[in-house]
Amino acid sequence: MSIIIQKAFQALASCDPDRISAVLTKDAEWLSPPGNATAVALEATHHMVGREAIVRFFAEDAPRLFAHDVALTFHQFHTDAERVVAEATMTATLANGNPYSNAYCFVFELRDGLIHRVREYVDTARGYRLTFGGVPE
Repeated sequence: MSIIIQKAFQALASCDPDRISAVLTKDAEWLSPPGNATAVALEATHHMVGREAIVRFFAEDAPRLFAHDVALTFHQFHTDAERVVAEATMTATLANGNPYSNAYCFVFELRDGLIHRVREYVDTARGYRLTFGGVPE
């Protein structure tokens, strides 16, 4: 099942709407921490509902912040019959030219070999420092 997730992230990083759509259920959800730096910088929601919303985010919105050299390095996978937990580090060059490197943990729920739900955990304070230069009050 970790192969499904690795291939899915290749699709997400491609910015190709058709490739991204092909790895998600129609009713997929992606939940990130409320008020995370990416959502704030892009004026986007932290809870995307539906394949179309997730495709739009990865194909159109995310590249406006994570402009170049986006890479996800997986460190650990933990799986059961329907879930994959993945520990990873994401690196990129932000649109302002600053480097980005942050730790993530993703919990994927799969249905019929497709991503149905993602819960994303990230160091939000570090994300703010890297994106905006400080942490909100």
